[in-house]
Amino acid sequence: MPEHASELSEHRRIVIVGAGFGGIGLAVKLRAAGFEDLVILERAAELGGTWQANTYPGCACDVPSQLYSYSFAPNPDWSRTYGRQPEILAYLRRVATEYDVVRHIRFETELLDARWDDRHTVWRVQTSRGALTADVLISAAGIFAEPKYPTLPGLERFAGTTFHSLHWDHQHDLTGERVAVIGTGASAVQFVPEIQPIVERLLLFQRSAPWIVPRMDRPTLGLERLLLRRIPLAQRAIRGGWYAAIEGFGLISLVDKRFRHPYEALGRLQLLRQVRDPALRATLTPDYIIGCKRAIFSDAYLPALDRPNVEVVTEAIAEVRAHSIVLRDGTEHPVDTIVFGTGFTSIPSAYHRYIGRHGRSIADLYDREPQSYLGAAVAGFPNFFCTLGPFGAAGNQSAVYMIESQIAYIVDALKTMRDNGIGRIELRPEVQDDFLDEMERRSADSVWLTGGCQSYYTTADGRNAGLYPNWSFEYRWRTRRFDVESYDLTPQTVKLKEVSR
Repeated sequence: MPEHASELSEHRRIVIVGAGFGGIGLAVKLRAAGFEDLVILERAAELGGTWQANTYPGCACDVPSQLYSYSFAPNPDWSRTYGRQPEILAYLRRVATEYDVVRHIRFETELLDARWDDRHTVWRVQTSRGALTADVLISAAGIFAEPKYPTLPGLERFAGTTFHSLHWDHQHDLTGERVAVIGTGASAVQFVPEIQPIVERLLLFQRSAPWIVPRMDRPTLGLERLLLRRIPLAQRAIRGGWYAAIEGFGLISLVDKRFRHPYEALGRLQLLRQVRDPALRATLTPDYIIGCKRAIFSDAYLPALDRPNVEVVTEAIAEVRAHSIVLRDGTEHPVDTIVFGTGFTSIPSAYHRYIGRHGRSIADLYDREPQSYLGAAVAGFPNFFCTLGPFGAAGNQSAVYMIESQIAYIVDALKTMRDNGIGRIELRPEVQDDFLDEMERRSADSVWLTGGCQSYYTTADGRNAGLYPNWSFEYRWRTRRFDVESYDLTPQTVKLKEVSR
């Protein structure tokens, strides 16, 4: 008996980590390609990824639902232009059920460790519910599911309530309270208008003002939904229109920064219409080029800030006391509850747990510089793929569009392995190096690096943190097939199931 057989409790052809848009979409397409021996590890009690984790008031998508959905599973029944969290989660549940994916998901099963075993050509996976091995490991762990907190002196002494938007405390009633909101990212822009009418006092701590442009959200009419059900071509046309509109935002970074002027004019007009106080309007006017950090679509945020019970604070926090926040200028604000809208960690915890051929984790590599190939493979990690890895997300397109491109690439890779008897496949380091050089060249003059701001689009040393610096349709073309010539291939000689008997 081989020395590892006693350890082997279970073997699977494919193990996927995460049951959000990436994991569910992968399972659908893998099953369609004839792969049935797969399992999805999901640490939560239900599927949905970021859409089951984020439940804060007003949680919604900032991409129109006709585009923020699978192309293979169109939904004519979206109730609004922009889907809200409960409806998006219901959509994912429906897709997983209709395509018979749920039976592949192991809920409340967290990945603890995954190490490549080069001798036996398998991934050894430890989970919170036991061990298994896999021929292929695919990470579909999302990047918006783990909170990031600021470092605030004295926060541990605060006697009131604190929570992050990702872990919204629905049992805590904010009515009549003095609430401090720290952060002005996309989540805060959505929940601030929801809580402003009920709190006594809302202090919004703003490090830099976000660009706010019109959202123009509205309920869809019953007649519209009927027509989309009856005429699928109309739904595809609407999806295509939204795709082109959002893709056009790339003109600022990919063609010429002068294309920013119409978008910035929209933002300034929004400010002029919705904020009456000139001093507040000045405070809420961004001082960087639109697109340098994420522009946010909202029609409710700015009016909420122009209310008597709201104060926008730009002075830095010196310390937190038991019942107050003290600013560097000495001003003290009494506070009952602190809500963090400070975004998410840039490196999912799972990235610390994928250990490749050289004994280093993906997080170790990422700490040096964001690196992958097409956001879908990483040198030094055989039989490993991922969705939305570094340089696999676009700043000007729906994440679902990019995920579907990666799914097509990964499925084609696995079909290539199966149809040609390949047991081991590994990205060639020089291919990744050339790709990263290309990403650096293309990013050099991008608005993300030269737009005058700091954001999660850039690393601490001012480099592209992982956005694909080209058009999404060009990315789709590059990932349309698995480029086998970019990988080292080893024929399969012994099946694990045979050696583990």
